[in-house]
Amino acid sequence: MSHALRLVEAFAAGKRRPIRILGASGQLGYGIPAEPLRRGIECGPDMIGCDMGSTDIGPNYLGAGKMAVSREGAKRDLSRVLLAARGADIPLVIGSAGSAGAAPHLGQTLEIVREIAREEGLSFRLASINADIPRDRVRRSLAEGGITPMEGMTPLDAADIDGAAHIVAQMGMEAFRRAFETGAEVIVAGRACDTAIFATLPVMLGFDPGLAIHMAKIVECASLCCVPGGRDSILATLDDDGFELESMEHVRRATPSSVAAHALYEQADPNMIHEPAGSVDLGGVRYAALDDRRTRVSGARFRPTDRPRVKLEGASLVGFRSVLVAAAADRRFIAARDEIVEGLDRLVEQLVCDDGAPRDYRLFFRFYGIDGVTPAPEGAPLPREVGVIGECIAASPARAAEVIRTAKQYLLHYGFAGRLSTAGNLAFPFTPPELDAGAAYRFSIYHLMDAEDQADLFPVTVEKL
Repeated sequence: MSHALRLVEAFAAGKRRPIRILGASGQLGYGIPAEPLRRGIECGPDMIGCDMGSTDIGPNYLGAGKMAVSREGAKRDLSRVLLAARGADIPLVIGSAGSAGAAPHLGQTLEIVREIAREEGLSFRLASINADIPRDRVRRSLAEGGITPMEGMTPLDAADIDGAAHIVAQMGMEAFRRAFETGAEVIVAGRACDTAIFATLPVMLGFDPGLAIHMAKIVECASLCCVPGGRDSILATLDDDGFELESMEHVRRATPSSVAAHALYEQADPNMIHEPAGSVDLGGVRYAALDDRRTRVSGARFRPTDRPRVKLEGASLVGFRSVLVAAAADRRFIAARDEIVEGLDRLVEQLVCDDGAPRDYRLFFRFYGIDGVTPAPEGAPLPREVGVIGECIAASPARAAEVIRTAKQYLLHYGFAGRLSTAGNLAFPFTPPELDAGAAYRFSIYHLMDAEDQADLFPVTVEKL
């Protein structure tokens, strides 16, 4: 019997005790410091959890079906946590497998897990949870009025559904609960709410869901909530009244202010966490220092929803991207940048579109130091130098490369008013300065879908390794 099911039996028999959850990595695949992980295992945790994905990385990985991390990095980290979990005979739970959590990402992650098991001679019960949502299911929900756009998104239509390379939904605790109930010792899930990775087992054991989800929201980022923030393993000890946090790296301190500040991370409202099963109200949460490295947290309140929903994510191809990387230190060039870009845009179109053919590409420029991230305040002094990023998106890699190379050549020699030199207005950090950035995707689906029966959406598959 798995450790998780033994705990369920013990708790049902009245043998309640605090539960210890080890958050091993803020995002698996980018490296897990070995010594803090070892210390965490020595503390006797009941579970190791790892979040492996996010939408922070943008839509490309979901659309392309590729991992954001290298396969080598993923295997190194998976080996570390898998060996630690099996050595301690505790469950390992991984969510948002392979970065974006679609079928290709889940498949790549499972392939690595099986490979490690063969190489290390490990035997365990492996559960995987698929997060891909069939298009017919999305279409049916759309027709029934069951899909709502998230802020900044337009209403979903059939073209968005048909055009998405992959469509996933973020599973909540319900899916992980079913995986635990199979007796799985390792759970690898597709796209998932990061809290569900860590909160499901405590909620199964009868701990308050508000406390469990709040704890999970913090430990999924490992020691990011500490001072100084980091990605070392963190240990959470949850009881019936609250939880304690301690980084497994001795130089990091989980203080009341640093832990409270983490509520601002990825949250539109720092007083509320929204999950498929409901919301967690943080308005009355209390943070108390236990010593200079540990903080105790209490007071989160769970509010179950009367309208279960899941977040859909889908990415559609918009073309192929080529980029230009350059810089400028000519004050006259910097001052005339808007005039130059407008004139260059017209010139490039004349050069690459024969006989007045319609434009079949998009060309953009950003000037880092002025407006690369946010527009400079009106009247702000010009910087001494700027970074220049050009971007072309077209229907083929060859077309995008043609346009960006033409733009580079004529930007280098553009004849603007007050120019002192006919060349040398740009500096290039390397050659060639034009780079093929591959396929470009956009989030075409970022919507909430009504989902009363979530078991139908997230099937669990079990295998014995």
